[in-house]
Amino acid sequence: MVGLDNIKELVYEIYALLQIMQYRSEASLQAQAHVYHMIFKGNPGTGKTTVARLLAKLFQSMGLLAKGHLVEVERADLVGEYIGHTAQKTRELVKKSLGGVLFIDEAYSLARGGEKDFGKEAIDTLVKAMEDYKNQFVLILAGYTLEIDAFIMTNPGLPSRFPIQMEFPDYTVDQLVQIAEGMTKERDYTLLPQTLFKLRQLLIQEKTESIYDFSNARYVRNVLERAIRYQAVRLLSQYPSVSPGRQELMALRPEDVRSL
Repeated sequence: MVGLDNIKELVYEIYALLQIMQYRSEASLQAQAHVYHMIFKGNPGTGKTTVARLLAKLFQSMGLLAKGHLVEVERADLVGEYIGHTAQKTRELVKKSLGGVLFIDEAYSLARGGEKDFGKEAIDTLVKAMEDYKNQFVLILAGYTLEIDAFIMTNPGLPSRFPIQMEFPDYTVDQLVQIAEGMTKERDYTLLPQTLFKLRQLLIQEKTESIYDFSNARYVRNVLERAIRYQAVRLLSQYPSVSPGRQELMALRPEDVRSL
């Protein structure tokens, strides 16, 4: 993965700890289980879900989790329509995630409805599940930094239950270009030098002028998918009755790349 140096460092710390605990256990030394519930903070498209999937696999390969799967949910999956329904839905999702990772995106939405909202019931059920199924699953809460920080303070039991907090920074323009090159290569497309120049200018403009939170790698993917559609239209008009050559089929030209 491009960038994310602080995340990679923390993941390596966890890996090292798990490995040493394994050695300690084999040497008949104390190897007490640690708590690995986490909070991921950052803007969209910064790699939070991808890192969660990789961690699930890592934990499974190190023997921490039995299955290593990721169950990704949001408020609608957890919150029910009547009293007791939310706790039931939340418990079912926790059970589904046992042996793996339960990943709750935009977790702060659970606390938005006020005191009478069923979201509070979901939070209370999750806190209890973290105790009941200790070391049987990893809970990861994700979302924007400010909202997540405010959310954590809504329940006195929450801050101490998430000892690992990862900050996912926005990608630099250079990193976003690198991501774009990786995405195009995966799909058997190429970005011409002049196309890369136009993409770079587009990214600089979007990062500085966007009135919404910049969506990072997600923005790059959307721009590239749109460019691929424009390329398809261009090629069909240029070659109405014959197949374009291999290089033409692969090349994304500057006119194909446009802002969203």
